[in-house]
Amino acid sequence: MNLRLLLCILGLIGLAAAPSRAQIAAVASPSGPVQAGPYVVVDAATGETLLERNAGAYWYPASLTKMMTLYIVFEELKAGRLTLATPVPFSEYARSMPPTKLGLGAGQTVTVEQGVQSLVAHSANDVATAFGELISGSSPAFAQRMTETAVRLGMNATQFRNANGLPDPGQMTTARDMAILAIALVKQFPEYYGYFRTQQFMLGKIRIGPSFNKFLDLYAPYADGLKTGFICSSGFNIVGSAVRDGRRLIAVAFGFRRADLRDEFIVRLFDEAYALKTGGNRPKIWQLRNGDGGPGTVFALGECGGIRYDMPGDAVWLGTYGDWKTARHAYDTGQADLVRLGVARLGKEWILPVSANKVTRQAAIIADLEPAAAQKLCADYQARKLFCQVKKPEEVVPPFGVFWR
Repeated sequence: MNLRLLLCILGLIGLAAAPSRAQIAAVASPSGPVQAGPYVVVDAATGETLLERNAGAYWYPASLTKMMTLYIVFEELKAGRLTLATPVPFSEYARSMPPTKLGLGAGQTVTVEQGVQSLVAHSANDVATAFGELISGSSPAFAQRMTETAVRLGMNATQFRNANGLPDPGQMTTARDMAILAIALVKQFPEYYGYFRTQQFMLGKIRIGPSFNKFLDLYAPYADGLKTGFICSSGFNIVGSAVRDGRRLIAVAFGFRRADLRDEFIVRLFDEAYALKTGGNRPKIWQLRNGDGGPGTVFALGECGGIRYDMPGDAVWLGTYGDWKTARHAYDTGQADLVRLGVARLGKEWILPVSANKVTRQAAIIADLEPAAAQKLCADYQARKLFCQVKKPEEVVPPFGVFWR
């Protein structure tokens, strides 16, 4: 093979790989840049795309898959083939699904209504599988119906392989497609859409919840529902809906390393979109290019799990203590001192277990602070001869030995 041909081949490989690497890039946050995947904000009434980045890039949907499962359940309810009281039986296969799940045994049942609530409030993988078997006879047959439904809705880059979103390399979507699905759920099933606000429910005498969707509280009173999802490869994802001044917007955001950073970003995204004056001149969601590149990977298999900082802002270390309760008190005192010092944006709790010589202690840390706030707090503590150190994010890495004291 001559050198010119080899260089051409390598160049083509580089071009093919570039979209995948480009799926994950920095977005702004008050305390510093945050790594994130594709996102889009759409006007639900007109389909106008207000904000977007890589909205047509492939991504693993994780538990956002359950939005399509629910779409088909709602179709069955609307057609009269199911009622909210219809029992949903659990097969051995449904029972065997990994968490999160309700954990019912084979042969037990929930009602359709309880199943819908469990998908929204608890993201129950066993229930999603049981729905698929009830409606289509088997999980593969239900996945085929899901994909066919996606094609009918115009989600032309989406493929489903299961009803719950558990990892499968063939199960992919895009932010564009999930926005189209969210709009369809809002418009076609107004009588059932309210279930997407479910944060907890009763299963017999057991209370299930609260839900994983903190966006509903963070963007109250405007937020009114939809779904979150996580698997290691896709990171933390969300599809959210909000109604403000009579106008409904749909936002999709993929690929965050923390759920709180995802939720905070989508709130900022909604605020930015509502402030825009576009005159309806931007592309419609269905006009966006779709199906670009391979899905990015947020967490490699060996990286998923364990303790990570993964926050853009500075950390303030307030000491390391013999028990969690004392460390938490130090954290609470630090947050109160930030308020006293006039800091508007407080940090986040991070009580970190650190070990040395088979002894474990608890480090009290206020995480994700803006640098000026972190310095202000430590200057105040040091003036009072109290322990306080500012740590940059790059210093906060396993095994966290710098926090032993």
